Amino acid sequence: MSAMKDVASLYQSLKTEWAKKPRKLDKCGEILNKIKVALTEFVFLPSNNTVANQKELILARDVLEIGAQWAVAAKDVKAFERYMSQLKCYYFDYKDHLPESAFMYQLLGLNLLFLLSQNRVAEFHTELERLSVDVIRADPYVKHPLALEQYLMEGSYNKIFLAKGNVPAESYMLFMDTLLDTVRGEIAACIERAYLCISCGEAARRLNLPSQQAVREYGQKRNWVLGSDNCYHFNAAEESSAASAGTLPSSELAEQTIEYARHLEMIV
Repeated sequence: MSAMKDVASLYQSLKTEWAKKPRKLDKCGEILNKIKVALTEFVFLPSNNTVANQKELILARDVLEIGAQWAVAAKDVKAFERYMSQLKCYYFDYKDHLPESAFMYQLLGLNLLFLLSQNRVAEFHTELERLSVDVIRADPYVKHPLALEQYLMEGSYNKIFLAKGNVPAESYMLFMDTLLDTVRGEIAACIERAYLCISCGEAARRLNLPSQQAVREYGQKRNWVLGSDNCYHFNAAEESSAASAGTLPSSELAEQTIEYARHLEMIV
């Protein structure tokens, strides 16, 4: 019993530190590590649904919930995945023994966004199937990543960029930024194949970057060539070869270019 009191005391310290503004993430991480070590001495399984047993389960769940949120704040993606793996046991396997957590759907929705940002679409749908139809239809934390997945399927990338300003919780921003980076990379790959040249301003618009300076920095990362005309030039060798030969590109290349252009129109 004294060991459980020690865990409860550590948890109160964790709650106090987590509630502070600004948070001291290092301090919260230290307390979480102490609690994790202490919890290894206990077996948190429902037994006869006693009040004492239920309190222990709730305590463990609450610690894991703060841990998952701490991992996002600390940008520790692997730690977030570990905490969510443990939390799902409390959310689904123990749901008949515990009252529903106020953070349950916020974290489950966050986990869906994490999977989407990692392009783990099969796991995304597996996790979605564990939720009820009512939750999928009505809960804002779940509807957000579900809408993003639909936009990805449609190729409506502009809607994904707009969705950044409408996240259901601040914690969603980490994985939202990861998803946007992935989407921007897909658009950039289309630009490289669909255009022989594109102006800096137009590239910024299509990549949803705030300024020409931002697109220059992005272009440098992708080794894009910026000409004196303030345009990016692609496939320079193919362009030169076609011009010197006085011939048009092959029909296959033309078909590919049209296809990439069609995708870019969907994006815009």
